[in-house]
Amino acid sequence: MGRVTERRRVIRIRDGAVSTRPDTLVAEEPLEIRLGGKPLAITMRTPGDDFALAAGFLVSEGVLGSADELANIVYCAGATEDGSNTFNVVDVRLAPGVPVPDITLERNVYTTSSCGLCGKASLDAVRTTARWSLDTAADAMPPIEPETLAALPDRLRAAQRVFDRTGGLHAAGLFTTDGELLDLREDVGRHNAVDKIVGRALQQGLLPLSSCVLMVSGRASFELAQKAVMAGIPVLAAVSAPSALAVDLATEAGLTLVGFLRGTSMNVYAGDHRLALRAAVTTS
Repeated sequence: MGRVTERRRVIRIRDGAVSTRPDTLVAEEPLEIRLGGKPLAITMRTPGDDFALAAGFLVSEGVLGSADELANIVYCAGATEDGSNTFNVVDVRLAPGVPVPDITLERNVYTTSSCGLCGKASLDAVRTTARWSLDTAADAMPPIEPETLAALPDRLRAAQRVFDRTGGLHAAGLFTTDGELLDLREDVGRHNAVDKIVGRALQQGLLPLSSCVLMVSGRASFELAQKAVMAGIPVLAAVSAPSALAVDLATEAGLTLVGFLRGTSMNVYAGDHRLALRAAVTTS
């Protein structure tokens, strides 16, 4: 739809010299997700892959797990007073026979960092809705070389086309255990980028992603760990730090969680059994 970037006038100051020029900025607009015509959630996102974003969000909420459970997703006309279509509202329809959950505010806000629910409630919510065991996924994948993980940030960055023009986007990349890039999505919110990847996988009938590595820019929050677990992804790697609750979830769910993945160094917070560690692990 050509709404990923926008142009704005900017005053540029370089070494005391002042000039004006147009600058390319990433677009940010609200997306309302409805389920069966009922409002479910609103997220600020970069327009594009909206249907995949909605589908991926519903995977993380435990509503969807396979393509045959999804009937269709459509943009809603009449979202404004004049009846025009803003392409900022989508409605998800489940397939016949798929139960529509009792969606409440309390059920959904646990994925945010300020919801006020305790960590135990957040962990319990994932435990009770996850469809796939990551322990089973571990048996299906070969050990991952640390050198392979070390190469992922550069490969992720090299594939970020919109970031090159704006410098204002997060990215999520889906890789094989050999480091091959399978899919990459960009968004102002890294959680949206992950939802777009997971939603595309659901639409293509690829869930669970039991032999893949999810690489994200920035930090690894509880929400991102949750989305990896709900999609059956056994390995989550981030260039920055994880939260304590993300580590707790990774430990409980059997998720391999790697943080501070920069250059040849990294911290493994959980699930080291999936890595090909040749040197003995020492404690201090």
